[in-house]
Amino acid sequence: MKNVGAAEGPTRAQVARLILELGPSTAATLGGRLGLTPAAIRRHLDNLLAEGLVETRTARTYGNRGRGRPAKVFVITDAGRSAFEHAYDDLASSALRYLAETGGPGAVAEFARRQLADLEHRYAPAVAQGNLAHRVQALAEALSADGYAASAGPAPAIGPAGGPLSSGEQLCQHHCPVAHVAAEFPELCEAETEAFSRLLGTPVQRLATIAHGDGICTTHVTCSTHVTGKPEAPETVVRQGSFTGRADDDPAAFDITAESGGLLT
Repeated sequence: MKNVGAAEGPTRAQVARLILELGPSTAATLGGRLGLTPAAIRRHLDNLLAEGLVETRTARTYGNRGRGRPAKVFVITDAGRSAFEHAYDDLASSALRYLAETGGPGAVAEFARRQLADLEHRYAPAVAQGNLAHRVQALAEALSADGYAASAGPAPAIGPAGGPLSSGEQLCQHHCPVAHVAAEFPELCEAETEAFSRLLGTPVQRLATIAHGDGICTTHVTCSTHVTGKPEAPETVVRQGSFTGRADDDPAAFDITAESGGLLT
């Protein structure tokens, strides 16, 4: 994070990067991870807030919440994310605009799929073995190695029992090097969603994306039997930065503060 590191000092840059990597985080979590006192972490967070590099939100809860004030979490802002250099954004956007103009509406989507082909080839051995949870974790580790600061775990139970998102795994990407490009060209996120489905051998649903303004990219992975070969097409993808689901889905059930990025490298 070049700009923050130069202007605010190395520790403050570490705080900002940790928020980027972890997603929405409490001051206690940040201070504990960095070994800072409550007073020290508050000082750094106050300065990051003043600079507009982070903002606060009320922590989202699932199920019944106990008494007491809801926890306050800190999330990276667009300005803070931009401080972590997004190299060649303008050049990439210009190139894709030219491709769309000269090659037609399907050219960008085809380009995105071809870009993902190499990634799928590299990731396939790592995600081929084990149960669904193990494979999703392996995918998160592979993405993190490529700079996407990904994490994985059981998906929160939302919606009615047995509903479309009541079980499964959740994959989060806390950093997207091409978020600004993907905001203009959602085909990048769509191609990535399709690639995740093929790699995991099960339908996946993109719930949120950094390109659409969410804090992190979140993908729900449906709990189903691992199959070989080409899986069923994903039930849901991000189109023009918004969630599109099946007709019988309840859009309110998908209000989750999270998201995935593009894999254009």
